[in-house]
Amino acid sequence: MNSLLVIWDALPFILGGTLTTVGAVALALGLGLLLGVPLAVGQVYGRPLVRALVGLYVWFFRGVPILVLLFLAFYGLMGPVIPPFLASCIVMGCISTAYQSQIFRGAIESLPQGQLKAARALGMTDARAIVHVILPQAMRLSIPGWANEFSILLKDSAVCYVLGTDEIMSRATAVAQHTHEHLALFALAGLIYFLLTFVVLKLLRALENRVHIPGYSAGGTAGMGAAG
Repeated sequence: MNSLLVIWDALPFILGGTLTTVGAVALALGLGLLLGVPLAVGQVYGRPLVRALVGLYVWFFRGVPILVLLFLAFYGLMGPVIPPFLASCIVMGCISTAYQSQIFRGAIESLPQGQLKAARALGMTDARAIVHVILPQAMRLSIPGWANEFSILLKDSAVCYVLGTDEIMSRATAVAQHTHEHLALFALAGLIYFLLTFVVLKLLRALENRVHIPGYSAGGTAGMGAAG
């Protein structure tokens, strides 16, 4: 009974961290999208040096734990001049860039290779063909992977409390240390994360269905390319 009372009293305070959590994840996803697309294009169509550099970036940010990157960024590279929230967004954005670049790379490579040649035959430059022909298709095919990246980032955002970011886990930990109801409060935090994931994935699923073209998928396009 005491645990329920603690949860009821702490709920508004912990929910107040939801805005910080969602904001951090949204900014990180946006940064990952902004940088991940050109990295994917560079890895597919770039020169060997560009591909090697992109591969090195992806290898580093996919191989180093987020906790280590947070400490390196906040206590080393960025110093005390960067607020914890901004440092968290930048680190998560850099990690998301690595993962999103591979999502978009896979989507680009799943498209028929003849499309770029056809665009050239119509007089389009490679840059225009990539922007107007390749990327719109690749973005559609990337939505399921992008939804998965959101759920991963949302879970990773819980680690950012170590920097003092005022998000869900940080607030739940603060209340738990004061009330000693750790199990109940962390269960509440887990439920909030679950509900956020459920709602956003439902929205992204609706977006995927909205932009879906019947008969058009990664497997379908690849099959059409092979048949052609």
